[in-house]
Amino acid sequence: MPTEASALALTLAVSLDMLLGDPLWLPHPVRWMGRAIERLEPRFRALSLSPRVSGAFMATLLVMSVWIIGWLLVNIAAAVHPAAGILVQALIIYTCISARSLADAALAVEKALGESGLSAGRQAVSMIVGREVDRLDEKGVARAAVETVAENLVDGFVSPLFFAVLGGAPLAMAYKMVNTLDSMVGYKNDRYLLFGRFAARMDDVANFIPARLSVPFIALAAQLLSGRGRTAMNTACRDGRAHASPNAGYPEAAFAGALGMWMGGPNHYHGRIVEKPFIGKGLADARPTHIHQACRLMTATALLVFMVAAAAVLLQPMAG
Repeated sequence: MPTEASALALTLAVSLDMLLGDPLWLPHPVRWMGRAIERLEPRFRALSLSPRVSGAFMATLLVMSVWIIGWLLVNIAAAVHPAAGILVQALIIYTCISARSLADAALAVEKALGESGLSAGRQAVSMIVGREVDRLDEKGVARAAVETVAENLVDGFVSPLFFAVLGGAPLAMAYKMVNTLDSMVGYKNDRYLLFGRFAARMDDVANFIPARLSVPFIALAAQLLSGRGRTAMNTACRDGRAHASPNAGYPEAAFAGALGMWMGGPNHYHGRIVEKPFIGKGLADARPTHIHQACRLMTATALLVFMVAAAAVLLQPMAG
């Protein structure tokens, strides 16, 4: 597909995400990916192979299948008419990004806290985090929402656009399958420690570069919004590795510096305390207003990433 067409598809995709988000009435490929994982898991577990090998086979098959489906859809549509190819590519990339829905979910937490109190805030944040929320105070609820915005900026926007630039809609769609596999089988528990290990490693590898690339964009957005770009960059450099995930700490640390609040620390997961390093230690406690600030920062960062991604697509012939 010509570079101008790819840039147009990228622009349409981001515009749709910013305008519509993820309406519940719209069929979404990620939900289909989830169903495919649920149906194939017992079949691959039944193979006479070790859980680690069967899990790796399942993950590889699903990622390759999704890439092939995406490639066929784009090329069949383009063969019918170039405009159809652009539209299909745009729709696929649109389903791979989620900046608007992420902001909406986080702002719902802020609204619940402000209008209905702590109990409603806990209920709202429980929809977007994996930790136990019953013991969270108002600061804990706000911090959980901000951490979710920071971490999901990468896998919900930066990474899909990164892979869309590298390989168009099919590769962005394949990345989304990697991310969905990690969210469903990439757990370090008895059930998935071995079976989901390959999927978890794939997700770590896929997000490695985008997570680190996100930091200068977050810092630039912070500088434009509040003049805290240097603090965001310094905090990311200092605390980016202070996370159990090899990737999540970088955007979280950049957000911590940009917003002037600390993140991390101990949290309850599945009935036990998980000790996490503090990110931005010495900064202020989270407040509900930080949620709105985080969403503004995330949206500004996403727009900066989009502009660079579109420019990168247009400049690809020159690079070649």
